[in-house]
Amino acid sequence: MFSLALASAAAQTLTGTVTNGTTSKPAVGDEVIIINLANGMDVAGSTKVDSNGKFSFKLTVPGPHLIRAVHQGVTYHQMAPPGVNTADVQVYDVATKVAALSVTADVIRFQADSSTMQGIRLFVVSNTSSPPKTQMNDHNFEFYLPAGAKIEQLQARAPNGQPISADAVPDPEKTSEKNRYAIAFPLRPGETQFQVEFTLPYSGEIKIDPKPLYSAQHLVIVLPKTMQFKAANPSSFQSMQDPTQGDSNVEVAQQTEPGQPLGFTLKGTGVITESPGETASGAAQQQEPQGRDNRSSDNRPGGGLGAPIDAPDALQKYRWPILFGFAVLLAIGGWVVTKRQTGATVAATSAVKPGATSSVNIAAVRPTAAPAISAASTPVAKSSMLLEALKEELFQLEVERKQGKIAPADYEKAKAALDQTLERALKRQG
Repeated sequence: MFSLALASAAAQTLTGTVTNGTTSKPAVGDEVIIINLANGMDVAGSTKVDSNGKFSFKLTVPGPHLIRAVHQGVTYHQMAPPGVNTADVQVYDVATKVAALSVTADVIRFQADSSTMQGIRLFVVSNTSSPPKTQMNDHNFEFYLPAGAKIEQLQARAPNGQPISADAVPDPEKTSEKNRYAIAFPLRPGETQFQVEFTLPYSGEIKIDPKPLYSAQHLVIVLPKTMQFKAANPSSFQSMQDPTQGDSNVEVAQQTEPGQPLGFTLKGTGVITESPGETASGAAQQQEPQGRDNRSSDNRPGGGLGAPIDAPDALQKYRWPILFGFAVLLAIGGWVVTKRQTGATVAATSAVKPGATSSVNIAAVRPTAAPAISAASTPVAKSSMLLEALKEELFQLEVERKQGKIAPADYEKAKAALDQTLERALKRQG
């Protein structure tokens, strides 16, 4: 049976197109790489886009594949699940500066014991350029961290992509400014997320200045209820959490501007055990009008899903960034605060950092690097990457089914193929 499957796969051809979304023309000459995910991240071949914007590959190995197109040094990806013979990729021209960038949400989550504070800062960056372009330069996105902070981990997530490891370095143009960092990661059209995990010394009280460098719709501070929050300017922040529910408090400053004074003081210790989704949901419920039966139908925009348009849900625009950013990238529910007295303790704590198992390296390549693959070093890591890719594809398949974008017969065919590949992957990992 296995030899028959290989013979069948060898007879298949995967074709597709690469379109330049900036010019709406074929991306002639761009390099296209096919990556076999059945055994990890194996490069199965490469080709060039022809004059009609088309490419093709002979499939010699069954299972899911990842198509990577490289345009002006930036990579773009499209999954090709088992049983699918086409994959279209859209790329964009690169500009060193795109004006239509905005920060939808800047979310900082804190936890602390008597000697160490852990923070996670999530930026949700929207690129709405028209015509759409990708912004890329050596200090593509910049941010501040509190004085004395040490970056433990940074992850980036491209639009519709998987979280991958990234690097933050001292801003090369602002070397005189301490704690200012830059990330050389492309800001493609759509929504890009950056999440920074950091630690800093703590003695029970600390002053924090977010120092925003971009306009943001929402600056969100999440902390345990056992800790106290005091804004230097109390009118800047509004509490969004029901004090009778959950174990976290949420403070929000809306429509913030670069350089705006948004400092605050934190006191006390504590951890957050509830999930990020519960935190966001509780905060959103706090914004709904009291006494309103939210189960009743409402034909106004937003009716039935939360507060109506004339009483907007203040968390609506960043509820999903909180949920997906923290839950998918680096959820820290259940983090146990430990005292880091020695270097060995630090290393041990870092080895089990939350989110270590959720990091996916499907697109793990520096944006301006040649399209080589950074393969996992162990079979277990390769299996984990495959499982994450399959999970993402199964999720997208279910979304398309619910939205009516895929015919029932095509859905069943794709689902059966994915289930079969998933079963094989689980057997290898077990």
